[in-house]
Amino acid sequence: MKPLSLLLSVALGLVTAVSAGPAVIECWMVEDAGGGRLTKKPAALLLRQGPGRLPPRPDLEPELYLKVRDPAGALQAAFRRYPSDAPAPHCEMSRYLPLPASANWASALTPEQSCPRALDGTWLMVSVSSPILSLSSFLRPESEPQPEPNLITMVTAVLTVLTHTPTPRIRLGQDALLDLKFAYMPPTSEAATSLAPGPPPFGLEWRRQHLGKGHLLLAATPGLSEQMPPAQEGAVAFAAWDDDEPWGPWTGNGTLWLPAVQPFQEGTYLATVHLPYLQGQVALELAVQKPPKVSLTPAPLVWATRGEAPPQLQCLVSHFYPSEGLEVEWELRGGPEGSFQKAEGQKWLSALLHHSDGTVSLSAHLQPVPITAEHHGARYACRVHHPTLPALGRSAEVTLEVAGLSGPTLEDGVGLFLSAFLLLGLIKALGWAAAYMCTSKDSKEKKAQ
Repeated sequence: MKPLSLLLSVALGLVTAVSAGPAVIECWMVEDAGGGRLTKKPAALLLRQGPGRLPPRPDLEPELYLKVRDPAGALQAAFRRYPSDAPAPHCEMSRYLPLPASANWASALTPEQSCPRALDGTWLMVSVSSPILSLSSFLRPESEPQPEPNLITMVTAVLTVLTHTPTPRIRLGQDALLDLKFAYMPPTSEAATSLAPGPPPFGLEWRRQHLGKGHLLLAATPGLSEQMPPAQEGAVAFAAWDDDEPWGPWTGNGTLWLPAVQPFQEGTYLATVHLPYLQGQVALELAVQKPPKVSLTPAPLVWATRGEAPPQLQCLVSHFYPSEGLEVEWELRGGPEGSFQKAEGQKWLSALLHHSDGTVSLSAHLQPVPITAEHHGARYACRVHHPTLPALGRSAEVTLEVAGLSGPTLEDGVGLFLSAFLLLGLIKALGWAAAYMCTSKDSKEKKAQ
């Protein structure tokens, strides 16, 4: 009985795993309305159908209610991993016209003079973006909407390009690994059999755009002996098909590796997969980060006298990136008004100091107000908030000692200094007297001889 219950549990777990993620993706169909205007109509992608009839969508035109056939399983796998509590992805669709790649290095992918007849007909390009994933997919609709059980259009996913790291956050100086996967299924059986068995040649392109400038980082055409432009900044791509089925579908990998990332390398990375007359692209937003170090001086103790202000405190926030988003707060913990309060006094920040590695530093200053005996044992803290730090930030603190309440008072210190001065003078006087007596004794002995 136990093996049966265990098998049932495993089966239920598999069903749960398979059915995870959204079954329907809400989209917008974007079309050119002329005169520089765009129109938007609601659309939907039905990725997975549960038991029973299709869910009715009277709010959608039949041509925009799309049931997706995904031979390579790339779309299904991408959304199967989508967390249920994550925000819904943003999805847009548009019409697409197959064209050869414009890049010279990819010209060998389209040796034909014209687009093959196998690519004739209507094409739709779907772009999906979210903090979880980013993808583009080319859909090939069937000629007529299906009337039963609801008006819906069947489409086939031909080429899908996706990444599960759409917003990578990389620690300064560490390597960046920008994920990229793609899958392809020939649109027709005739198109598959007209080519040699196995996956077709493809082109991979990685570009970076930042502050209005863009340049090519890496280009590759595995399987073709074309002259490629040299890779920049030590970039390496794992460009290959993952399988070699004779007639497809095929999945591939185009992940980019950047060694020892520096601040100038952040920006928008455009990854494009070129197939003959089809180009799928996704965008990744890479940010470089380094959390700040925080130190507070003077330390470890601040010594002050009642009625006077403690010495000026300096909080050094060093070697962080980016410079934006930094906040510094001063706190007084254990003071007379409770366990926590904002520290009073004059506060100011220094100018940014730029370092050769791209990081920056600054110092925050606090001139505290005069203190009372109740401040004894309180702690001044400098708390720093930055996008690279947890919500509570990072802090450093020093303890305030009030003279006369712990250890020697200021008067005691002056008295000890005077006592030490007099004792030193007495020791020197005795030394002079002893030296004088020895000198006198020696002179008397010489006269007696």
